[in-house]
Amino acid sequence: MWKPLKLAPWAIAASAAWSLGFIYNVYYGGELSWLRAMYLEKMSLAAQIQTSPRLIITGGSGAHHSINSEVLEQKLGIRVFNLGLDGPVGLDVILPSVLEAVRPGDIVLLIPEDLILLDEDGLLDRSAPFGIAIGQPGLGNIPPRQLIESFWMQGIPTLRAVTKSTVDLVEKGRMTGYYSDPLTSHGDPSTTKYREGKWWTRTIDNSISPHAVQRISQFRQELEAKGATLVLSLPWVYNSHDPKSMGNMEKITQKLSQIAPLVYDKNDYNLKTDSSLFADTHYHLLLEARKIRSQALAEQLKPVLKELEVLPAQNFDKQ
Repeated sequence: MWKPLKLAPWAIAASAAWSLGFIYNVYYGGELSWLRAMYLEKMSLAAQIQTSPRLIITGGSGAHHSINSEVLEQKLGIRVFNLGLDGPVGLDVILPSVLEAVRPGDIVLLIPEDLILLDEDGLLDRSAPFGIAIGQPGLGNIPPRQLIESFWMQGIPTLRAVTKSTVDLVEKGRMTGYYSDPLTSHGDPSTTKYREGKWWTRTIDNSISPHAVQRISQFRQELEAKGATLVLSLPWVYNSHDPKSMGNMEKITQKLSQIAPLVYDKNDYNLKTDSSLFADTHYHLLLEARKIRSQALAEQLKPVLKELEVLPAQNFDKQ
């Protein structure tokens, strides 16, 4: 019996270290913790909007970092809220994670970037960790083995992450992350990030995957079961209009338009050649560009909302 007792301090120390790592990664300090906090804040803010109908925007960071919800709200006359999250969370986890915020009468505008559309199974790097972080492990039907492995890894911070947090504490007095910036009352990021390196145009290598078609179609059914409506939009992407990208975007629009009403610039499939509009990635826009994008999006949405008989609210509560 002496050997297990001798190993007990080591086991206790290892458990304590793992627990501290889990707290860092999931609750405060690691990138996942900031994504978790952003999601919970967005869900709380969305719940505070009592008027109906609401236009709820969702998708990855290409939705989160590209919309000015106040501009959309002013142009459309209905409440608008940005529930965009993070592309690597994956389609199969993003969609059910926002579904609980939807109420009867809502219009949900899904803006899926190609990272999401081309994925073959709807699960990406942050799918399992995100479900664990928000208290819904297995969300998106994560395979059990993948879920167990992901849970274990949340207790092991990377050296790079810990180093960054240490530098933040020294220089800023607090830890920060990519999604730690404040949100507006509409769920939009209040700041913008800038690209440090040179720009290169992104090529859309493939068309939408069969899984993405199936999952978005299922999402439409889930929304309709709650009395809500799905509308789709292509994201703005920095691209050179190369033939391969244009051809694949044409195929993507054909498939998406068969699922739900789809809005986009018919001239360029939302592929933009001006890098001065973009922030730190090919999908994120600068503050002024978000206004331009939202003004164009409002004009594209107006005939769709009219057809859906969504009437502008004359006096909605600004709380």
